[in-house]
Amino acid sequence: MFFNNLSIYVKDLVKIYNGEVKALNGVNLEVEKGTAFALLGPNGAGKTTLIRILTTQIPPTNGSAFVGGYSVTDEPDKVRKVIGYVPQEISVWTDLTAYDNLLIYAKIYGIPSSERKERIEDILDKFGLYEVRNDLVKTYSGGMIRRLEIACALLTMPKILFLDEPTIGLDPVARKVVWEELKVFKEEHEITIFFTTHYMDEADIYSDKIALIDKGKILRVGTSEELKRSIGSTIISFETENNSNNELLYKIKEINSVEDIIIKSNQVSVIVKDTDIVLPSLIDFMRNNNIKFKRLEVREITLDDVFIKYVGNSIEVRGRSTEVRQVRSRIKGG
Repeated sequence: MFFNNLSIYVKDLVKIYNGEVKALNGVNLEVEKGTAFALLGPNGAGKTTLIRILTTQIPPTNGSAFVGGYSVTDEPDKVRKVIGYVPQEISVWTDLTAYDNLLIYAKIYGIPSSERKERIEDILDKFGLYEVRNDLVKTYSGGMIRRLEIACALLTMPKILFLDEPTIGLDPVARKVVWEELKVFKEEHEITIFFTTHYMDEADIYSDKIALIDKGKILRVGTSEELKRSIGSTIISFETENNSNNELLYKIKEINSVEDIIIKSNQVSVIVKDTDIVLPSLIDFMRNNNIKFKRLEVREITLDDVFIKYVGNSIEVRGRSTEVRQVRSRIKGG
């Protein structure tokens, strides 16, 4: 089976662990060639399980998946020849130099000896590591290590690159550097990038399409703008006093042009189609019902708002980032 314009095709994919834990529950996805596709979901949603199936590390329980036109279950060897993969865990040797790491991967991948030096130096240059190619990796920053890991995955010039949280634990500057280099490489070589992330800004800026996944199911697929428009055009947010009546607040949904209302503690977000219509009616409603509020703000809808709407809560990234930093720090130091 061959899919002319698709890099990834997933149909009714199911993964059950230990006969009872359903990590994936009928996933359907299509990823076009040459695009950057982001998969967003909370911890335990099934993101890593899906990537492991698509990279032939584990088999699905039911359903089918094709990567580069090849079946992940029937043609795993062919799939592996067209993909690159960077896991969450560190995947380079920190007591070796960057050049030596790439040389090892070049041998593993079967790159001819006559091509290795040029290929390695070229990828080091593209990812800004050429000047430090002979330094031990344990002396690198977290961002430099991640760029080296991605360089190793791109050494064979794969058609499809899988990245499982490629910048988790990195500071904002390092994250931007990694993505800007990935963006240039993607455009120059027309590769497909399939990535998971906890950072909404990465998905918003660097993806062509986004899928929201929760409890093993795909909830929504679209561009960032399509997903934002799917819930409204604007959000009016405000903070109430501790004793506010939530049952009364939910009646705001009855106001004309209000799409939805989200209440988290004392923070209220009203999703609206037309701010000019809603705002005066909303203020009247609050005054008439003696609901005290402060910090009223009108703003554009963000991906985080979309995520909260469909998943029910925002992605928690702080604890996960700290955990990854600690693990990587121990590896570098050890």
